Amino acid sequence: MRTHREPRTAGLVLAAGASRRMGRPKQLLPFGDGVVLDAVLDTSRACGFDQIVVTLGGAGDQVRRRVDTRGCDLVDNPAFGTGCSSSIAAAIPALHSETDVLVLLLGDQPGVRPEAVRALLDGRGDAPLAVCRYDDGVGHPFAFARSMLPDLATPHGDKAVWKLLDQRAPEVAEVVVPGPIPPDIDTEADYERALAERERTR
Repeated sequence: MRTHREPRTAGLVLAAGASRRMGRPKQLLPFGDGVVLDAVLDTSRACGFDQIVVTLGGAGDQVRRRVDTRGCDLVDNPAFGTGCSSSIAAAIPALHSETDVLVLLLGDQPGVRPEAVRALLDGRGDAPLAVCRYDDGVGHPFAFARSMLPDLATPHGDKAVWKLLDQRAPEVAEVVVPGPIPPDIDTEADYERALAERERTR
């Protein structure tokens, strides 16, 4: 039974991209026993989120047919072509009204592990924004306190989240996560790198 001391955490998986550089839906590329988005959702489920929201766009119909989205709340983003921030804005209304923390995950970044998410949540303290500090730089997943949701609810282009982190830099907690930044998939070369990384870490 939930107590007032247990924050309610939601995972938001951004999977609405049009995959223009890839030329085919990167969410549906074969990966492990399923496809890329299956791997991301498996990670999300392993994190123990109270809610998982998935934004869909460019390949929404195919994702619904081919990806196991059980236990997830699906949100369509008709404006997916304008950038990731439009997907975040579309997802905010779908969050449970008592959500305390939002964790942002990329639907094309299958190498993120549940341990990284747990470290992020455990290490953020009361910071309104938190990021993972990998061996080679800052990367996803990101965590946002409830107080930041209004800032995320209005789309501001494709790099809006990174701009927000820059603007609020003194308030951003950097949580150390061992290893390199997990590769996200935008090109065929990225895909090969993600496959190689999966084999390396199995």
